[in-house]
Amino acid sequence: MALLDRAIVRVLPAVPRPVVKKLSQRYIAGAHLADACRVVAELNREAKMATIDVLGEEITSRDEASAVLLEYEDVFETIEREGLDSNVSVKLTGLGLKLDRDFCRDNAATLVRDAAKRGNFVRIDMEDSSTTAETLDIYRDLRGQGLDNVGVVLQAYMKRTLSDIASLASLRPNVRVCKGIYVEPSDIAYQDFETVRINFVEAVEALLDAGAYVAVATHDEWVIGESLTLVEERGLAPGEYEFQMLLGVRSELGDELVREGHRLRIYVPFGRQWYEYSLRRLQENPKIAGYIALDTLKRFRP
Repeated sequence: MALLDRAIVRVLPAVPRPVVKKLSQRYIAGAHLADACRVVAELNREAKMATIDVLGEEITSRDEASAVLLEYEDVFETIEREGLDSNVSVKLTGLGLKLDRDFCRDNAATLVRDAAKRGNFVRIDMEDSSTTAETLDIYRDLRGQGLDNVGVVLQAYMKRTLSDIASLASLRPNVRVCKGIYVEPSDIAYQDFETVRINFVEAVEALLDAGAYVAVATHDEWVIGESLTLVEERGLAPGEYEFQMLLGVRSELGDELVREGHRLRIYVPFGRQWYEYSLRRLQENPKIAGYIALDTLKRFRP
């Protein structure tokens, strides 16, 4: 299967853009904010929350980072005006992390303060391992400024995650836990599927024990079941945790969680750079290409 995944990735640049766009429509809201708002409104009608993410490639200048910040501020204004149940998710590289750490931190603080004025929330995404330490440092900086409407992401396949939880515990952080999609070396990331699953559940348990608000971001039924057991053991109310899923993935499982009374948030990406984003994400993790190819075949199978 690994050979097939890599083969699919190699031919992707040769696939016509309209075909890629057709395949991506299930997972990406569209090119414009109006597309994301349409999708979020539909999710809200299904009693699901959302988190909007503005797609973008690597930032190479301060002007580009400032433009990303303005775009996110427009997202918050639109969410408020249209009465949508959605927060946002932002990658610090998009705010200039690789240009200047302090510049990035100030941009993030501006965004979080704007969200606070509107009664909203910012989730700082976790990227590849080259940014992990700085991402967590900036999160601590923001919390140190008294900004509480901001959360972060920890990846279950990273060997450092449990120690990161211990170091963040005093903040009682708001954390999304996911498995992680970036290809990382074995000295810093678990490679075995079962080990990652176990570490995921241990991370959820450690966060709950620390009094954190946990967003369990997974489509893995076993991880969901184990997380629900941890939640039930602590007698948590539905508003004290949530589950998160990707747009267009395992929708029936998400519907089941909602019917059972659990909070569910759907990740809704949009942006003009949907094509570049799709290719880059697939090239970073060829397994995703295989999953999408198999899913597409199932949908077109008579």
